[in-house]
Amino acid sequence: QDYYGKELQKSEDLKTNVCVTSARPLPKAVRDALECVHEEVMARYYGCGLVIPECLASCRILDLGSGSGRDCYLLSQLVGEQGHVTGIDMTEGQVRCEAGPSPCPPSIPPLSFPSSSQVEVAKKHIAYHMDKFGYQKPNVEFLQGYMEKLSDAGLADESYDIVISNCVINLVPDKRAVLREAYRVLKPGGEMYFSDVYASQRLSKTVQKHRVLWGECLAGALYWRDLYNIAEEVGFSPPCLVTASPITIGDKELESIIGDCRFVSATFRLFKVPGSSQTGPGQVIYNGGIMGHEQELVFDANFTFKQGEVVDVDAEMAAILRSSRFAEEFLIRPGGANAAAPQGCCC
Repeated sequence: QDYYGKELQKSEDLKTNVCVTSARPLPKAVRDALECVHEEVMARYYGCGLVIPECLASCRILDLGSGSGRDCYLLSQLVGEQGHVTGIDMTEGQVRCEAGPSPCPPSIPPLSFPSSSQVEVAKKHIAYHMDKFGYQKPNVEFLQGYMEKLSDAGLADESYDIVISNCVINLVPDKRAVLREAYRVLKPGGEMYFSDVYASQRLSKTVQKHRVLWGECLAGALYWRDLYNIAEEVGFSPPCLVTASPITIGDKELESIIGDCRFVSATFRLFKVPGSSQTGPGQVIYNGGIMGHEQELVFDANFTFKQGEVVDVDAEMAAILRSSRFAEEFLIRPGGANAAAPQGCCC
């Protein structure tokens, strides 16, 4: 709360490139949507990678650790006025306005203060963005709460199509609790699409307790193999690696503390696949109906689907496509050889 709510005031204050790493260029639709996001929201954004999945129209999305709201406002445009985006973040406080310290009524514009918490920054720009997007009523909301205790914030079982997270799960000591809660609030066939930081080995206590390394997202990084174990325990499908980029640390003191451990910023997608969808390998044909991905859909590091092309997929991928929001975008039929098994992000 101190590091993100007080010490960091803009992206340039960071000491590593963790929060500016992206492994592939942004699609045009995302670039266009970003241009509509308020400059203060952008300046207070500390995420890593790209957490904007495909096929979002009318979806209900939950952003874990939404911070200043950049991804929420971006997704607000992509889900459309009939969709909904909820952001939850642990930072708290109230936006001060011209009338005093109480929350601002609609008739009084909030003032921008450098000490505003992440949730404050996100909340005070709702009206600005809804007007910018031309929406009659808000399709975004921001909650103060903890991602490992979503029920405390009133989030119900099976209430979201997609859960996203951008470089914040590393800040939570209990990663199992986060994935367990994400699994609970997802609808059957729902997806958890998230970027985070992973380590090539389990971290020493010295690294784990270092204040700056924790704030910079390194001290809480999960050993990448542990992600696969936790996902299986919770009930998710095996993690699908989307992208991964090495992290550089431009601080000699921090490098000496970390030693020979290496870190990557990686984006994974996990699916809540119903047991009834597991029917063996198959052959799939992409119909090209997803906006911005009409010619091909780069689903993950192992599967790229080109319009009209027959692709053999393993049982896991067949089940994912059959049970998820992607089902209407594919012709799926039984048969086909097993595809290559996914590889870990640090291999």
